[in-house]
Amino acid sequence: MRSDSDSAPAPSIRLSVLGTFSLTRDGQAVPTLAMEAQHLLGLLALRGRAVTRRSLAGTLWPESTEAHAHASLRSALFRLSGAAQDAVVVSDVDVRLSDAVVVDLDEARRLAHDLVAADSAALPRSSAHAIEVLSRDCLPDWYEDWVLVEAEEWRQLRLHALDALAVRLAAAGRYAEALGAALAAVRADPLRETAWATVMRIHIAEGNPSEAIRAFRQCERLLASELGITPTPALRALTEFPGAVEPSEAPEDRPRL
Repeated sequence: MRSDSDSAPAPSIRLSVLGTFSLTRDGQAVPTLAMEAQHLLGLLALRGRAVTRRSLAGTLWPESTEAHAHASLRSALFRLSGAAQDAVVVSDVDVRLSDAVVVDLDEARRLAHDLVAADSAALPRSSAHAIEVLSRDCLPDWYEDWVLVEAEEWRQLRLHALDALAVRLAAAGRYAEALGAALAAVRADPLRETAWATVMRIHIAEGNPSEAIRAFRQCERLLASELGITPTPALRALTEFPGAVEPSEAPEDRPRL
């Protein structure tokens, strides 16, 4: 643990909160940390800024008295060791991650914001890497309220980024990669019609209307079984191209005699 007055060079530390929590120092994985240390680092990573001691204590120990929560925070900070200690900068007022710490969520957010920016048409250097990053949930096995709010914000951002990436790749004629991005959005939220609409548009652009119809049927079945609703007229309209068979009248939907 460092103070604001420390000036010695810090090690390179990477903190990951996408997929699973992990901490590495100079490229080497740090042995399993106590859960209270993980929660402390995870909260600082999600907030992305200095957090007051009072806010940290109240968030991490919400059911304790203020005095007990502050005592728990002091104890947690005191017990930090190794890379976890070097990752944190503590002052009398607040706590933050060291400048030496790289957080994967920060990198992923920058990627996502670049993709959804209305005035940008650039594609990432590697679409496969971008899809992989945008497919990761934020701390999926953590269920604390302060995690769930941040995780949902990330989920919505990455879904929009995957849609935008799929559209740009399709516009560039890179249909296989575009479908990879669009289907990643479907896997992240199978009930999201905009993701299915993107899948259908890519199939149509590639000249595979039968695949678009198949995707529509998949979405239709999911919406019916999970929510008891039918697709919106906007999604159904994507099946209305010359020579198309109405999804409800398609051969594999007709009763066998």
